Order: sequence, then C-alpha cells, then structure tokens
Amino acid sequence: MVDVLVTLAAIIAGVAFLLALVRFLLGPTRLDRVVAFDVLTVIAITFIVLAALIEGRGIYLDVALVYALLSFLGVIAVARYLEGRD
Repeated sequence: MVDVLVTLAAIIAGVAFLLALVRFLLGPTRLDRVVAFDVLTVIAITFIVLAALIEGRGIYLDVALVYALLSFLGVIAVARYLEGRD
C-alpha cells in the first residue's frame, strides 16, 4: 500500500514539475519565472524526500533541508534584485 502511495506521489510531483517547467519557460514576466523556479525547487525537494523514503536513507533528508534553505535564500536574493529594477 505504501509503495502505491509513493508511486502516486511521484507521478503527481512529476506532472507538477512539468507544469511548473512550462510556466518557467513561457512566463511572460520575470516574476513569473522566479515563482516558477521556486515551485520547481520545492518539487525537487519533494523528489529528494521521496528518494529518502524509498531508499530508507535519512541522510537524504539532510540534503533536502539544506537545498530548501539555499533555495529560500536564492529566491529572496533574486526578489531583492528584481525589486530594484522594476
């Protein structure tokens, strides 16, 4: 049962990744692209957590946490940069 749920979560995350990638590539404004990039990083973190669950390795959770923190700082930096330009 858990395998089915993990597979379903991976499929849903994959579809969400594709939709966010389309928005990232076709976004009409820079802000759309920044938000889409943030969504892509959240989905990538989801994939890392799912990999940790499948493999049974807790170290992947540490990687996901560090990636989340760096992603947050990166989006804040880009938002500050774009704030001065618009």
